[in-house]
Amino acid sequence: MSGDTTIEETAGGDRHGRRALILVENLSVPFDRRVWQECTTLRDAGWTVHVICPQGEKRDTEPEAEIEGIRIHRYPLRAATGGPAGYLREYGSALWHTARLARKVGPVHVVHACNPPDLLFLAARWLKRRGARFVFDQHDLVPELYLSRFDRGEDLLYRAVCALERRTYRAADIVLATNESYRDVAVRRGGRRPEDVFVVRSAPQVERFQPVAPEPELKQGKPHLLCYLGVMGPQDGVDYALRALAKMRDELGRTDWHAVFIGSGDAFDAMVELSRQLGLAEQVQFTGRIPDADLVRYLSTADVCLSPDPRNPLNDVSTMNKVLEYMAMGRPVVSFDLKEARVSAGDAAVYAADDDEAAFAGLVVRLLDDPEQRARMGKIGQERVNGPLSWRNSQASLLAAYAAACQDRTAVKAGGRLRTGKRRRT
Repeated sequence: MSGDTTIEETAGGDRHGRRALILVENLSVPFDRRVWQECTTLRDAGWTVHVICPQGEKRDTEPEAEIEGIRIHRYPLRAATGGPAGYLREYGSALWHTARLARKVGPVHVVHACNPPDLLFLAARWLKRRGARFVFDQHDLVPELYLSRFDRGEDLLYRAVCALERRTYRAADIVLATNESYRDVAVRRGGRRPEDVFVVRSAPQVERFQPVAPEPELKQGKPHLLCYLGVMGPQDGVDYALRALAKMRDELGRTDWHAVFIGSGDAFDAMVELSRQLGLAEQVQFTGRIPDADLVRYLSTADVCLSPDPRNPLNDVSTMNKVLEYMAMGRPVVSFDLKEARVSAGDAAVYAADDDEAAFAGLVVRLLDDPEQRARMGKIGQERVNGPLSWRNSQASLLAAYAAACQDRTAVKAGGRLRTGKRRRT
């Protein structure tokens, strides 16, 4: 596609005319469930949707794919190792590939960038110059992520990620926030007008999380099954969960449980080793990533689900997908007392204060001994996920955000580009 191609000419070959390009760096698509839900929502609203993302290792491996009408362009990416320098290499490669593939896709009406990292606005600039509106989908607060993950304090790299976040906010026409805490940051720290920030909550695909009959054999001969589902990174608290389980055994005398940890991440090997050091290898099972059908089997059998994310600058204001998925399956949750955990789960969870592993262990035991409370909490969770936290509400907010992004567009063909009728100051 030549640099002089106009968006009108490009749109003429698409069934609906309106074209959106979604940029993702940290997960492949459709494995990234939030992004996939956004893609299908936009498709159903009449948009032609393209996605640029990395290739997966075991799934989403094809460089090009069209799935359910979504056109996906993937690039090879080696995940970061070796600390911040590894992330610089990863992000530099991702940015180059994203810019290359964006030129291949050509002009679009909306370019929609999902962080982390807060670098994708650079790849979006070429499209903005051709008239695209820029939607920033803030999945993570990267400055808080940096502080929580690396424990380096507010050093030079911290100041750099803050500067990149500011640049992204300024470049965006519309910001999508995953919860009200993130929205407050966009307004307060990002200087965005409240009317330009839309809360689009992540929500589980309820059709994916349908309980099946429990399978007692998954409990490995024990009366109870505990379950953790999610990423295993340094900030995700799997180590807190393992130490809490050791306290259940050593301080509370409870060995009537088997625990399964589902998922992967760059702390996976360290967590397996920690379980050995704590003498938990016989009672704790690490599955890695597993197919959806197996995931549903474990969650349907679990008596209590664990959300051990400790309080830190990121976790306190972030919505944990695993909590919503536990709730969709009707499972009671034990969590540390985080602001957004309470917003999401409400009475579907019990909360241990101050990252107290002994208190966390005590709450797990309390729920194991009270099946009626577990059932009540599970019902509350399902009602919340199917009600105020449902994807239906997020769909409406997403489409409203796109309407706001495009409302001042007047398609004026000039110099091979699409110009907008007025330009907002950001």
